[in-house]
Order: sequence, then C-alpha cells, then structure tokens
Amino acid sequence: MSNLEANQRSKTTKGSNNILRKQGMVPAVLYGGEEKNELISISKKHLKTLMDQENFLSNVLKIKINDKEINVLPREVSFDVVTDEPIHVDFLRMVSGRKIILEIPVRFKNNDMSPGLKRGGVLNIVRRKVELKCPTESIPNELVVDLEGLDIGASIKISAIKLPENVSPTITGRDFVIATVAAPTIVKEPEKPTEEAAEGAEASAEGEAPKEGEQPTAADDTKKPEAEKDKKETAPEKK
Repeated sequence: MSNLEANQRSKTTKGSNNILRKQGMVPAVLYGGEEKNELISISKKHLKTLMDQENFLSNVLKIKINDKEINVLPREVSFDVVTDEPIHVDFLRMVSGRKIILEIPVRFKNNDMSPGLKRGGVLNIVRRKVELKCPTESIPNELVVDLEGLDIGASIKISAIKLPENVSPTITGRDFVIATVAAPTIVKEPEKPTEEAAEGAEASAEGEAPKEGEQPTAADDTKKPEAEKDKKETAPEKK
C-alpha cells in the first residue's frame, strides 16, 4: 500500500486553488463514510508517480493528514485541457464491510511456456481490465492469467481466474472470455512473373498493335472486306 502525505486546506476559491498549483500541489477532496467531506492538497510530483502505475484507480492508498492515516481509493482525476497536468483529485474513504465496483487490470504470465505461442500463435486479449464488485477490505491489485500449457485454439474465460473471497464480476449469467491463443495470420504475397513470362507478354503486346509513329504494313492493305472487292469488280465502265 502506497503512502501519500496531505495538507488540510480551508479555501475553495479558484484563486486559492491556483496558488496551490503554482506551489506544486494539487487540490483534492476526501468523501464517503459517515464523516464530512475533507478538503486537502497533495504533492503533484508524488501524485504523478502513483498515476504512472496501471492500477492507480484500483489501488488503495494510505493518506496521512497530520497524525491521522486514512485508507482511500482514487476515484476521479481532473486534468488541465491545455497542459494535461492533474488539477484535482477525488478520494473515496474505505469503509469496512461495504462493496465497491472497480476495473481491475489483467496480467498474463508464462508466455514462454505456452506451446501455442511457441509455434507462432498470437495472444488475442479480449479484456485488459475486468469490472469487479469487491469488498473494500479485499480489493485485488490485478488478475493473473497463467498461459502455461495453452495451445492454439485455447480460450481463457473468467471462470479460469481465481478471485478473492466475496469478489465477483459485474457481468453475470455468462462465462465471458478474457483472451484466446489464436493461430498465426499468414499474408501470402502475389507471385512475381518469371523473366521468360515477362518477355513473352511484352512480345505479345507488340504484335497486337503497331508502335507509335509506324504505318500499317502492306499485308494490312490486303485484308479488306470481300464485299468491297466485289464492288470494284462489278462496277460498270464509263463511256
């Protein structure tokens, strides 16, 4: 569990928040449970380090305010539309006995021990995250899929993943697919013509029509319709 130190703040005006941001702090709020919402600010540098983790929004943090420590879950981060820097964070207090819906990342292991992948198969990931309903005291950091022994055509479903006690998928009524080991995709290139075939095609094209600038040969003049020949032979002589 990561620790994050925070300072209390009392002002909520735009000007006071901008001053905090210039000092390298990010305004935030704690909510949830029976306690009132609590206004705090945290280090932007530390926050960005935690945000680089893939499971940031499903990772329970321990926030320390003065001498008090609170388990919280990041719920929403607001970003500046120009700089894309974090400008506000909402944290949910973890209340024992309650359940929360989260997207938990999926991690695949033992890729090198999968016969299907060794033979050129492809791991087709259908879901990189799975939405789960979890008790606040047993939130998994990730779901692990073991690829050992899986061959081409194998399908990994949610039932193959061991979930913590009282943790269940929000999708019910079907055993949905997480990933498959698919056959490799082979792209067949068109065959190149041989040199002899290319020369033959060129010669054939030359025989079909005269080259630019040339006149038809004498043989072409002899190929006149029979009807035209008969017309000349039967024409009466002029007197």
